[in-house]
Amino acid sequence: MKKREAIVLVHGLWMRGPEMYLLRRRLQKAGYAVYQFSYRSVAGTLEENARQLNAFVQEFEGETVHFVAHSLGGLVVRRLFHDFPHQRPGRIVTLGTPHSGSYVANRLSRSGLFRKLLGCSLVPLSGELYPWPGDRELGSIAGSLSVGVGWLVRDLSRPNDGTVAVAETRLEGMTDHLVVHTSHMAMLLSKKVAGQTLHFLRHGRFDRN
Repeated sequence: MKKREAIVLVHGLWMRGPEMYLLRRRLQKAGYAVYQFSYRSVAGTLEENARQLNAFVQEFEGETVHFVAHSLGGLVVRRLFHDFPHQRPGRIVTLGTPHSGSYVANRLSRSGLFRKLLGCSLVPLSGELYPWPGDRELGSIAGSLSVGVGWLVRDLSRPNDGTVAVAETRLEGMTDHLVVHTSHMAMLLSKKVAGQTLHFLRHGRFDRN
């Protein structure tokens, strides 16, 4: 791996980035320069956050820039490549990202309180996104341990990670897909998820051995 390769971490809904600390440390120990992007997941629109992400990426040097995004963060990265497609070479790994929309978010949005808590994230989580062109290698990791806010929605399809169904993490045009027995938030702490993320960034495929 070239020392100049960088990874941009993009957090999920209601988060700010500190929850990705252990994952960041594991990626750094593998030799990457790792940068944490923070954005307004509730108050900012997907378009605004993608524009800020593009500006953030311009702040550091490197011939290769990868993206590792959790949950809603994966949708921000997708919007980045739609609005600003001329990015430096690199691969993308999404963790528990509802690429085809979030059933839990749509169900919870029926409540005025939850609709307010979801804010601007509700539109992208509804599944109204541009298709993925498939010209950039993207690997999607899903969880199958049902522990999370999904307990509020009794009919979330299985398997799921407690928040996002495995079926929702699939994306037409993606390069590879992997299911790991972990929950939506615990995947950020999982050594296996970190290892599989590194394998995809290096080889463009997940490790099946």
